[in-house]
Formats: sequence, C-alpha cells, structure tokens
Amino acid sequence: MQAFLLNRYGGPEATELADVPRPVPGPDDVLVRVHAAGLNPVDFKTRDGMLKVVQRYDLPVIMGNELAGTVESCGANVTAFKSGDRIFARVPKDRMGAFAEYAAVPARHIAVLPPSLDFETAAGVPLAGLTALQALRDELQLKPGSRVFIPGGAGGVGTFAIQIAKWLGADVTTTASPRGRALVERLGADRVIDYMTQRFEDEVRDMDGAFDLIGGDTLEKCFGVVKPGATVVSVAGMPEPLTARKDLSRGPLLAAIFWLASFGLRAKARRHGVTYRYLFMHPSGSELAELAQLIEDKRLEPVIDRIFPFSEIGEAIAYLESGRAKGKVIVRMAR
Repeated sequence: MQAFLLNRYGGPEATELADVPRPVPGPDDVLVRVHAAGLNPVDFKTRDGMLKVVQRYDLPVIMGNELAGTVESCGANVTAFKSGDRIFARVPKDRMGAFAEYAAVPARHIAVLPPSLDFETAAGVPLAGLTALQALRDELQLKPGSRVFIPGGAGGVGTFAIQIAKWLGADVTTTASPRGRALVERLGADRVIDYMTQRFEDEVRDMDGAFDLIGGDTLEKCFGVVKPGATVVSVAGMPEPLTARKDLSRGPLLAAIFWLASFGLRAKARRHGVTYRYLFMHPSGSELAELAQLIEDKRLEPVIDRIFPFSEIGEAIAYLESGRAKGKVIVRMAR
C-alpha cells in the first residue's frame, strides 16, 4: 500500500510517499481502508521534531492522526464493528498511521459516521472536534451563561470550538481577520475582534475562561482578559506538569521537565490570579460518537478549507503550515 512516511526528523525533505506492507491488526484493532485523512499542526510539529520529548517514534513511521474510511476486517476481540462499516477515528498518538491506504486502529477509538457525512468531511472531525469538546466541556466546564474567549476562531479547532461552546450555552468572543469574520459569525460567535485593526486585550474583559489556539503573546495576553480564578486552556503553548500526568499518563520525570519549561507561563498566570492548563486531547470513540450525533442533529458543522489528492500531501502540509486555512485541510485517497 502507499503511505506517507517520516524517515527522520527535519523539514519536508524528511518525508516521502512510499510503498509499505499493509498493517496487521491486533485482536482489539480494526483494519480500516482509509478514504480520507485530516491534517493538523501536530503533523508538521512531529515532522520537525518539536514533540520528541513527548513521543519519540521508531523511524521510519507512517504519519497522520485522524481518518475516515470503511472497515476492512476486525480483530478477534472486536464485536462492535463489521466489514463495510463507515467509520472515523483519531488514531493512537504512539502509533499514528492515518496517512496511508490502510490503517490498524483500536476499536475503542472508532465511531460510526453520521449517515449524512461524506468521508472527506468526516476525516476533519476527530482531532479538532475532540480537542474542542474536551477543552470546553471538561477543562473549562462551560455552562449556559458562561463567557468564553477563543482567539483564532476561523482555524481548524476554532471552527469546532465556537460551535461546541454555543451548544454548551456559552457566549463566545473570538478573533478573526476580515476574511474570516463572516465564517465565525455564521458559526455562532457573539462578538468578533478584528485582530488586524484591534488589540483584543483592550477590548475583552471578565471572561469566565479562555481557549487559546495560537500561543505566544496571544496566550500570555489571555491571562489578562479572564476573571481572577478562571482557567486559560491552550493547545499552542507550553505543556505544564498536569499535562504529563493527566493527558499523557507519564511519570514524575516528564512532569518535572514540563514544570521547568512552563514555569514562566505559570508565573504570569499566577500574577493575574488565573490557572494555566495545556491540553493534549485523548482519543475517544464514545466522545466521537457524541460529535457524530451533534453533526447529524445539525448542531455542529465541520468546516473544510481545501481537499488535496493524497499524491499532493506534501503540498497540503505546506498549505496548512502557511496558516492561511480557514477550517480543516484534508487529503483524499484514490478510490
């Protein structure tokens, strides 16, 4: 089968499309014929070696973190799925493998596609959708009447986050360019800050929580726009000790590394009287099924920016890395 391999850590030259053996599913796995796969910033961060302290792979490794396709076969212990089922999944962090014509995925990470959803659209749901759900519902614990700030609302995670926050009953403030304004307003944003002409730190106050998707100065400024005692959750900042224990199930060594790495950020958060939390989302078939139901009920609309053929996956990653995408970037397998 054809697969997109990471041969060594580095730039685009460290990857290639190559023919490799089809994976053999374990007893708790499902072998999936992949029809489409979603791209995410974690893909080029993995390629560049930025996440080696969290997950070091035996190279070469097949890249890719989310997919949609059909069940080809099931392991001996799998009873919830059958050959031909239309499914989507966030694949395991320690395995990857979505950028290939076939992938072996644990059954517990899989959910059945909503009948109305095509493979290309479905492939962009798992990672971004689960990230937004876990950040907003589990970490920020949004409820009706909550006021949340989501900078970068027109991106892959942001388009899900706005809608999920509205589903939870929150009032949503976000940032967008003039090009992205119509999109985030259509998705339900109550207030949009034009980051090209306005400084959100001068416009936003007393939020019950913030979900940072950008990192850097934007993350640090988020500490000043939430109420004392609130939490700022980020997927673009620096991991902190709870990340190692709760999200990665790792021991005190990694927690200590994250403690040192995030010390400055956590100190700035403390000066504002707020809590800083970095989130590594976890795959979950049951939560993905919740998202599927929201999509089927038309409460959640996946937003796709561009679809590339699998043969152009290098160009697709470069486009995502450019930061121009509004919504998700997808690669379609030939079929």
